[in-house]
Amino acid sequence: MAIEPGASIAAVQASLPLDPLENRILLCQATGLTRVQLITQGDRPLAPDEAQRLDALVARRLRGEPIAYIVGKREFFGLDFQVGPAVLIPRPDTELIVELALERLPQGPSRLLDMGTGSGAIAVAVAHTRPDADVTALDVSPDALAVARANAAANGASVRFLESSWFDALAPGETFDVIASNPPYIAAGDAHLAQGDLRFEPVGALTDHADGLSALRIIVAGGPRHLVPGGWLLLEHGYDQAAAVRALLADAGFADVQSWQDLAGIERVSGGRFG
Repeated sequence: MAIEPGASIAAVQASLPLDPLENRILLCQATGLTRVQLITQGDRPLAPDEAQRLDALVARRLRGEPIAYIVGKREFFGLDFQVGPAVLIPRPDTELIVELALERLPQGPSRLLDMGTGSGAIAVAVAHTRPDADVTALDVSPDALAVARANAAANGASVRFLESSWFDALAPGETFDVIASNPPYIAAGDAHLAQGDLRFEPVGALTDHADGLSALRIIVAGGPRHLVPGGWLLLEHGYDQAAAVRALLADAGFADVQSWQDLAGIERVSGGRFG
């Protein structure tokens, strides 16, 4: 659609073809106004350069590009995260694993490992909430790590980032109180990969190109070598994988194996205690 300058901001907002929340977000992005300013300056005419920017943003969204990539950020655990095509968009469901990790970190000096950190959402949220914790985050993608480092700096979080294929970059015998991970868990060929926002997100962060459990198997198998006695392994997984992940944990000798439900009532995180 062609957005003509000169109409009031309020009239333009009402005429946009997206849902009201997305209309507001893109109008804020195009004009530089806050949500409150959109209201207080609703009678102001849209300037030509603003109309041009808004037209381009709306066109991107109509092609299906995620709002988070268009505006370059997403809120997670009360913090703003820079996002782009190199990383998954942090989702509210993943806040569950942050809450579980924080509950299980000992008071005082403690250590947490975030595996496959992507945007750094889990690691940065934990480090921001618990500045006394020693947080390490791993990812195999240099581009993802660049985004994660920027997010840690922007949120004042102290995190050690390592380029690593799962546990490979850790020192032998290096241990943690909690290991948390949101690994690729969508099976190859799953129809969801061709739908919605997933079409634009990095495929290697979504699918293991196998049965959806291969990355989870690697983490469960290696977890005991890098957990202190009594340490917890917490894993986000697919909507139908909880039973399979609990079985992996039990077979690996973890105790107190259980699953926790996300905001939609789906078993989204499973975990267990080592030793």
